[in-house]
Amino acid sequence: MELCAYRGRKAYRLENDQLRLTVLAEGGHIAELLHRSSGVNPLWTPPWPTIEPSAYSPEQHPEYGSDAESKLLSGIMGHNWCVDLFGPPSKEEAAAGYTVHGEASVVAYDKDFKAHLPLSQLDVQRQIALEGNRVAIVETVRNLLPFDRSIAWQEHVTLGPPFVERGVTRLHAPILRSAKPNGEEFEWQDRVYPTAMRSADFHAHLLTAGAVAIENPRLGLELRYDWNLQDFPWLGIWEENCDRQFAPWNGETLTWGIEFGASPFPEYRFRRATRGLFWGAPTAVWLPAHGVREIRYGLTLQETGA
Repeated sequence: MELCAYRGRKAYRLENDQLRLTVLAEGGHIAELLHRSSGVNPLWTPPWPTIEPSAYSPEQHPEYGSDAESKLLSGIMGHNWCVDLFGPPSKEEAAAGYTVHGEASVVAYDKDFKAHLPLSQLDVQRQIALEGNRVAIVETVRNLLPFDRSIAWQEHVTLGPPFVERGVTRLHAPILRSAKPNGEEFEWQDRVYPTAMRSADFHAHLLTAGAVAIENPRLGLELRYDWNLQDFPWLGIWEENCDRQFAPWNGETLTWGIEFGASPFPEYRFRRATRGLFWGAPTAVWLPAHGVREIRYGLTLQETGA
């Protein structure tokens, strides 16, 4: 593991002859997965300059907005790990210091990718290994409290240009059922990024296998994620196609969020807790008192047809 600077941020880097992977020290975001032969990083880089979350303050950094998401947006890139929260905090949680998608997105990680979440009273760790064109990841969450609890655990993968391209980039996934955030069921047939110059959407999908592949046939590249379906039965698709006009988005962001995990929707803790099962599937991860949960998944970046 090599300490480096990435776009003005402190980061850690792993690389081999096929891939270069860069993880931000603050926030733990997988910011770069560079395909060496093509020079393409499929992960999203925000159009705004980012800073270390520890340096953020609402008074000094109004360019990131003025709500519970602003601290996250000040330092976000690429693949974001959502732990304890997936979605917004309540008004009371925000006043206590919680940010959108939880603390794992904004705390500092050491060289072993370990971090402590003081508000959530969780210890988290990522173990990352490169295996040719595949990245193997093991994530561990330890409950420091003396009682059982449920938490959100979501892999918020955000893809961006040049990999995400209007009318070109396509998603493949073994989808059983699909729903909008209001619970309305629908059939998602057109799995190509929209051709419209401005659009926005979110929908959730119950899967039959732990896998998703996103390809850009023009670039000849495909990004695949694989995991255990019992750990992560849900896939959320978030589309931000130059729709948000407020800071820091300013109508300039084209992204595709590929959000696989334990929950169907990004929502308040109370709503997740009262939702219970959805279509017979769990919507959270259960952690016993002083318990540890480990989840493994992998990602592969390769040329189409490889």
